[in-house]
Amino acid sequence: MTVALRSPDLVGNLVSVDNAPVDAALKGDFAKYVQGMRKIEDAQVTKQTEADEILQDIEKSLPIRQFLLTNLFRPRDAKHLVFRIPIKTLAATLDNMADFPFKDPDAARFEKPALFVRGTKSHYVADETLPVIGRFFPRFEVRDIEAGHWVISENPEGFRRGKA
Repeated sequence: MTVALRSPDLVGNLVSVDNAPVDAALKGDFAKYVQGMRKIEDAQVTKQTEADEILQDIEKSLPIRQFLLTNLFRPRDAKHLVFRIPIKTLAATLDNMADFPFKDPDAARFEKPALFVRGTKSHYVADETLPVIGRFFPRFEVRDIEAGHWVISENPEGFRRGKA
């Protein structure tokens, strides 16, 4: 959304997945996820299955665990897996992660098509945000998918089809 508003010539169409152009409070799960990711790196796992076992204590949902582990990789000449985004960086930015840099919807506008996909069990794109979305993105549409915040991981087929 930020790129579309700052440089609309670089963006043809916008798809926002369970995010709205407002400052939001992250749920407590995010801090737990970072703690789990730190445990994975501290354990110096060598296989993704080992990392998944560690995350099972923090997150019961397999699709969400799989999503969190997509950034786990083995650097060249390394014996164990690490996350692409350093955990210290992730932890340090957690408080501001859900902030939106544009505060005035009249100061920036994206006039091209914009699709906002939201999880029906998520609070991040509430009905109350729709007027603000419309001011930043006047050609927007909303699609509801039966899922929580992790729409693509929780309901990939629903996301692909664009419906619950």
